[in-house]
Amino acid sequence: MMHKVYLGLGSNLGDRQLNIDQTIKALEADEHITIISTSSFNEYQAEKRPKEPKFINGVVKILTNYKPIDLLARVEEIEREGGRQFKGAYHPRTIDIDILFFDEDIVLEDALTIPHPLMHERVFVMEPLAEIAPEAYHPILAKNAATIFRALKEGREL
Repeated sequence: MMHKVYLGLGSNLGDRQLNIDQTIKALEADEHITIISTSSFNEYQAEKRPKEPKFINGVVKILTNYKPIDLLARVEEIEREGGRQFKGAYHPRTIDIDILFFDEDIVLEDALTIPHPLMHERVFVMEPLAEIAPEAYHPILAKNAATIFRALKEGREL
């Protein structure tokens, strides 16, 4: 069975655009992943770290037959291949891949939470997601990406 998944991609170390391009190529090369669409990649300030290099961020829509935990293992492998050294919040990184949505499933495991628990608070996630999938549905907030992005941009509570 094929699953519709949205991945957030970001980079703020080294040649950021090359890092993103190589990550997309690695995703395309995986026989269990088909890229359906890719958002624009724009520059954003590093969250909570204004002195760090700016990120470029975007979103990729894929189809995959991986289960959520297997997809996590695969994207973490791609991150390592791309030079990612630190796993954890707020470190500079050559590449960061977050699973934002997996179908409309809710996954609550020690190693994985889907939908991504902070995505609705982050312009650098919601703007590119709303660009390629305004209808993408957040099963916990019961709102679509366009509605979440609009509220975030306007500084309104959801």
